[in-house]
Amino acid sequence: MTQPVHGKEYQEDKRQVAKNIRQFGQTDVADQQPEISIHTINIIGQIEGHMVLPPKNKTTKYEHIIPQLVAVEQNPKIKGLLVILNTVGGDVEAGLAIAEMLESMRKPTVSLVLGGGHSIGLPIALACRYSIAAETATMTIHPLRLSGGMIIGIPQTFEYMEKMQDRIVRFITRHSAISEQRYKELMFRTGDLVRDVGSILMGREAMNEGLINEVGGLGTAVAKLEELIRLAEESQGGLQ
Repeated sequence: MTQPVHGKEYQEDKRQVAKNIRQFGQTDVADQQPEISIHTINIIGQIEGHMVLPPKNKTTKYEHIIPQLVAVEQNPKIKGLLVILNTVGGDVEAGLAIAEMLESMRKPTVSLVLGGGHSIGLPIALACRYSIAAETATMTIHPLRLSGGMIIGIPQTFEYMEKMQDRIVRFITRHSAISEQRYKELMFRTGDLVRDVGSILMGREAMNEGLINEVGGLGTAVAKLEELIRLAEESQGGLQ
């Protein structure tokens, strides 16, 4: 029995999928999936910003994520966005840029933390309209750190770091039910992290602290996003 021969279009699709996996870490991008109403973006590994990380590091490049968010917002066939996170954190400014773009999107967004949503990954998760974490997911809360590079020991350097830290704290407390005082208590706690200050929260602990909305998995996240899409469509229908 002869095997079916796939045409040029099929081979081109396979090449495009392979290219997307290499460049973006996923099988499709927002402007290449005309039949799917929910788009998924992965935030995996370390968030790469202004500095290029070594090839051995698993990274998510913010210059790849931002154009996709624009494409999702502009594509009328995409009704909602699912953001899946398993990240150790990374570049603070890049992470906040992603979070602020997610916050400003008009379309429904849901985040799902699998494995870890550490450090600057937490604001990204909270920037979505609804946040979900797996039972076994962990989230690390700690003060702002500088890794690598030269630090100039002048007052302006420390003032900049303090302002950046305040920016992160304000963003997190504005997008969750945790108070600023409680968040800072978790941020400066001693004993959880080896030779460091901060806290590690499991999925249910993060929910009990008011950081995330719900504990669940993929089915929970998709169901919630479909609910938000339906409510958005009903609201738009009522305005017409």
